[in-house]
Parts: sequence; structure tokens; C-alpha cells
Amino acid sequence: MATMATHPVQSAPPAEDEVLSAEDWEKPRSVMPRDSHEWTVDDLEQLPDDGLQYELLDGILLVSPAPILVHQRAIGRIFLLLERACPDEMEVFVAPVDWQPDRRTSLQPDVLVVRKDLIGYKNLTDRLELAVEVLSPSTRRKDLVLKFSKYADAGVPSYWVIDPKEPSVTAWDLQDGAYVQVGHAQGSDPLTIRLPYEITVIPAALV
Repeated sequence: MATMATHPVQSAPPAEDEVLSAEDWEKPRSVMPRDSHEWTVDDLEQLPDDGLQYELLDGILLVSPAPILVHQRAIGRIFLLLERACPDEMEVFVAPVDWQPDRRTSLQPDVLVVRKDLIGYKNLTDRLELAVEVLSPSTRRKDLVLKFSKYADAGVPSYWVIDPKEPSVTAWDLQDGAYVQVGHAQGSDPLTIRLPYEITVIPAALV
């Protein structure tokens, strides 16, 4: 569950997602000048390289602990599945890659698919074809509520969530501006997903 942080980001890694407003950033964070109380993508350049994940959602800073091994394994295996089937006009990336659709948002999907003609030099700013998130105890609310809503609002056509604990895979497609579930599988049951291109996923094989 996301919480409002009341301590410096440089302290011990958080047990859950933390949400920091600019007003919560204490000394020595004053080295990060801003003209407003909201975070922007420019502020991310000055954050510490301390193993935490820093994301920005509508001007609010989200801080998550480093992922655990089962989380990383699932990321790697879904990346390989997507990479093998990827058409020439698209490319698959794995986090950390910043997707910055506006000045107040910078998210790092665990895995993403984007059209090659929309890839920038440093960060991605145009529409993604697919965002994939792997759940962990510290990111569940962020992935299922906050990111779910933002990806839909930004027009990302497909969103998948992998839960290593069950294990399971759930897929949504954007229809009339809202996500509609198009597939769900648990354990050893195969799930064939057709967008952004067809692949078959067996949840148990990801963990």
C-alpha cells in the first residue's frame, strides 16, 4: 500500500511503496530546486543512486524497494517470451527504462513493448504498445491501482500483470478508454494473448 513518507529518502529501504510530495523532501534535498510543490522529470536526474526505484506519477514521487529474486526471474522469463515473438517493427525493453508521457510522470514498467519508430535517444515519451508489471508485496497497490489507471489514461493498448505468488497472469486491453480483462490464467494453465502480438504464457513457467 502506498504511504506518505515522513522521513528522508536516503534512510533504510521502505517496506512498502512510499509516496513523497516535494514538501516531504528534507535536507539535503534542498539541492533540488523547483518552482512548484510538484515533482517533474527534471528532478529525477538529481535523485540518489541507492538501489531504490523512483517513479513519478502526476507530480507525486513513488519510492519502492529493490525487487526480490522471484520478481526478477519472472521479469526475465516474460521478456524472453516477448522477445522471441516480437515483430520487426516493435522492440521489447526491461526495466529500468523511463516512460515519460508528460512532464509530471515517469514510470518504469517491468517489461514494455514499443514501436521502434517511437523510441527516443534517452527516454520513451510516446505511447507504449504494452506495459507489464510483476507484483510484489511492496508494489501490489501501485501496480493494480495507480499504474493501472495511468496506463489507461495514457492510451496504452495492453496491460499485463504477473503475480509470482499464485502464480498467475492477467491481461487487459484498452476498449473505449477503459481496460477490459481479456485473459487470466493460473498455475500450469496456458494463456494465449493476442495483443500487441500473439504469445502463449504459462504462469508457473515464469517463476
